[in-house]
Amino acid sequence: MGRSRELELLLSFVEEATASGGFLLVSGEPGVGKSVLLDATAKAASASGALVLRSDGVEFLADLSFSTLSHVLMALHQELDGLSAVHRDALEVALGFSEGPTADRLVVYSAALTMLRRAATATRPLMVIIDDLQWVDRASAAALAFVARRLTGSHVGFLAAWRPGFESFFDRAGLPELELRPLSDQAAASLVRSRFPMLPPRVTQRVLADAQGNPLALLELSAALSDPRLATMGALAPVVPLGRRLQNLYASRVEELPAPTRRLLLLAALESTGDLQVLRAAASVDDTLADLAPAERAGLVLVDDRETGRLAFRHPLVRSTVVGVAASGERLDAHRALAEVLADQPDRRAWHLAEATLDPDEQVATLLERTAHRVRRRGDAVGAFNALVRAADLSPAPADRSRRLAEAAYVGSDVAGELRTAAQLLVEARRIDPDLRGSLQAAIAASYLLLNGDGEINTAHRLLVGAIMTRAGRSDGGDDGALLEALHTLLDVCLYGGRPELWVPYHAVMTQLTLDLPPVLQLLAGTLADPARTTAKDLALLDTAIHGLHLESDPTRIERTATAALFLDRAMECRTALWRVVDDGRNGGAVASAINSLMVLSMDYFMTGQWDECERVVAEGLEMCDGHGYGLLAWPLRLGQALLAAVRGDHDMVATLAHEITGWAAPRGVRGVEFYALHATALAALGRGDYETAYHSASAISPAGVLAPHVPHAVWVPMDLVEAAARTGRRAEALAHVTAMREAGLALLSPRLAMVTAASAAIAAPEDQAAKLFDEALVIPGTERWPFELARVRLAYGEHLRRAHRTDASRLQLATALDTFHHLGATPWAARARCTVSSRWDRCRSIALDCGSWPLRRA
Repeated sequence: MGRSRELELLLSFVEEATASGGFLLVSGEPGVGKSVLLDATAKAASASGALVLRSDGVEFLADLSFSTLSHVLMALHQELDGLSAVHRDALEVALGFSEGPTADRLVVYSAALTMLRRAATATRPLMVIIDDLQWVDRASAAALAFVARRLTGSHVGFLAAWRPGFESFFDRAGLPELELRPLSDQAAASLVRSRFPMLPPRVTQRVLADAQGNPLALLELSAALSDPRLATMGALAPVVPLGRRLQNLYASRVEELPAPTRRLLLLAALESTGDLQVLRAAASVDDTLADLAPAERAGLVLVDDRETGRLAFRHPLVRSTVVGVAASGERLDAHRALAEVLADQPDRRAWHLAEATLDPDEQVATLLERTAHRVRRRGDAVGAFNALVRAADLSPAPADRSRRLAEAAYVGSDVAGELRTAAQLLVEARRIDPDLRGSLQAAIAASYLLLNGDGEINTAHRLLVGAIMTRAGRSDGGDDGALLEALHTLLDVCLYGGRPELWVPYHAVMTQLTLDLPPVLQLLAGTLADPARTTAKDLALLDTAIHGLHLESDPTRIERTATAALFLDRAMECRTALWRVVDDGRNGGAVASAINSLMVLSMDYFMTGQWDECERVVAEGLEMCDGHGYGLLAWPLRLGQALLAAVRGDHDMVATLAHEITGWAAPRGVRGVEFYALHATALAALGRGDYETAYHSASAISPAGVLAPHVPHAVWVPMDLVEAAARTGRRAEALAHVTAMREAGLALLSPRLAMVTAASAAIAAPEDQAAKLFDEALVIPGTERWPFELARVRLAYGEHLRRAHRTDASRLQLATALDTFHHLGATPWAARARCTVSSRWDRCRSIALDCGSWPLRRA
């Protein structure tokens, strides 16, 4: 996997070396895959007709002279008779085949070379392959180095592999070498996914980070963490425990170090930042650099020699090995020492105290819970999840353990991409404390699981409302943070539900609240809940929030702010912050927030005419949904797919996606998702001139004359409805909808909505009033940010001008619209524009094309 270039080079080497002789050394760190490539090369050489002579250096045989050379030449024993007496006797004695006086080593080397050359022919060449060259005995190494330099002109190929960092008696100077690097990120991820497809994504990210492209580490760590229980513990652990094969890669070098050096390395492995000052204080030593020197010489660490420098392990597996070979008592002592010197860093101190604590301890559990709340406010959802799970483990009281598990479940499901683990935690929390049913945290986690499992809108709504009402009736106040999160979740449920009755409890609760709402919840309640009726005050609050996104670190607040901005045409200003959230999710952070961010980006790119980028974003979002089990969040991304198909004229795709969306959403009462199918269907119908279908689809989202409350989609389809109504003779309905748009003040919300309002009024107006309204729509500043909508307005204006027999003015609008549609790839809309503009000048165009004159063609 990921070795096509190296394999191609090795196969080429086999072809050349067996024809005219040659040597190649493959080098690479332990576990990087040298042996696998040697196996593949040996198989290819054998298939080509070569005789393959294989041997491996063995560490405990390194003192047995000529042991490897004897093993290599064993298959050629019959060739001894063809050697000269001097060579034959020297080899037989050296290899232990007979007794006699010790021969000169150069005679032995020459005899071995002669034997190989004689045995190799054009029809049956030889390929010598030696693995673990660093452990070949001194005598064999010298002989093989002698042979390697003298193969030119023979039919003998010699391929060897060795590990840098180990002493070897093989003289490599001047010999060709292929350095085998770790796998690329893409190849490493493919290897893990292909061998361990059920490994949770967050655990996969941990494996990829710790293995750093080392194939053996990728497979061994994945195997160790493939059990669900072990996967959770492994992902939470500061250092992933290693199996014997991985630990053996570096264990011997670590165990040979002096005790003070091992102590410092253990502190460094557990401290993780490599701060020499912290290590010096924790170890209570004066000369840290002197104690670390043996580890540097062993190639295990790099140390900055400045007084305030840092230590870095050469590979994460070294760090894990250092922890793995330490006794449990040594690890506990190291954690206690680090907690003591990190008193001014409460989050790191809490984690070290937790790792130094074997039995339940409420004081340490409380410190970790506080850490979880702090790191989540800083945007580290995964860190918060990990801290809450560990805090639950350390909780002596069942009620506290259950509460913390429930909170971990809702953080994991809401933000961190841990739906599967969250479900297990929630089951465990309820097993410990059956009275948890009224818990806000449990209600939030259960709601996300219900929504993403089978779209259970009604059950999720009932759970949340019940938990919120229970909390509101308590005299002790309770956890305000959990209440606010529950309100956020209830808002999401109401939006996805898209039904008026779901909003009644939400508004009732919001009216009764006595606590101050945080800015983000105020923002969403005032904009996203009903964007068509956003007030000037709420709009100013949104603009302020968008302006501050460059300083925001919490991914949840970023994607929620951007979602509100999307329906009010301000998402473009959120892109930089949104991509930060996506990058965090790609790296195993706030996955759910990353998916929501990709949804916002996909719709923003669609609205602003960047359709290829929209397609790429949708594909990444759907892959992330599939990998993490977020079934509900996939549907807004499907909307992007359906809209792209609609504007590009892929009507079969629109019909298929609309059927899938409706088939899933309708039986579950998820009306908000049904709107996606209606939107795409209306847009596709308008493009092909099916105005009756367009009208019924658009009016099902928001009836003519009404901007449906609590339906954000209503601000995306008003012109669709008006145009379809006007084209089907429903002039009264078109005028009524324009009136509703004006009364709601849509034109005050964004330049796009101002243009859409003016253009809709022009489409619905009598013919003698339309031109003035179209002109007003086209002079609104900033509308060029929405090229597709602008071209639609020009198309409608050009069609009106043609009906008014204003041919020259019509051509200008239609030609401009046609250029935009061509540039975007809006095939059916370009056809509409071309059909209108060509009805009277087909003859003129034909003449222009025939004469091939560019000015005439432009005219």
